[in-house]
Amino acid sequence: MRIMAIDYGDAHTGIAISDPTGLLAGYTTVIDGYRPESVAERIAALAREHGVEELVLGYPKNMDGSLGPRAEKAETMAALLRETTALPVVLWDERRTTIDAHQILMSNGKNAKKRKKTVDAVAASLILEGYLTFKKGH
Repeated sequence: MRIMAIDYGDAHTGIAISDPTGLLAGYTTVIDGYRPESVAERIAALAREHGVEELVLGYPKNMDGSLGPRAEKAETMAALLRETTALPVVLWDERRTTIDAHQILMSNGKNAKKRKKTVDAVAASLILEGYLTFKKGH
């Protein structure tokens, strides 16, 4: 079962899609776009193209576990994705994924400009990795 993880942002949305077994992260990309509807349409097209059966959307909770405006945006996007793709959407706690993604890219010698271009895809990969690990345990 292919699963797509989404790191939704105001201008850039990271995408990571698992391999057909649903065990490893495979394909990654970044969607540039500001309008939620156009981002959802691009996600739906990628999901169809790659045979995705489940979406995992990063759910940005505050460090204390409370929900803020970013979490509300994720909830709105989840509803839009369910409507646009007709696929199940899981909200996944993404605390620290972007911070971790920056650290991974920094440790691999990427400068700030190069990091900016790939950090969203790496963050989506981290969301996918966490979710796949969770599913293996259940």
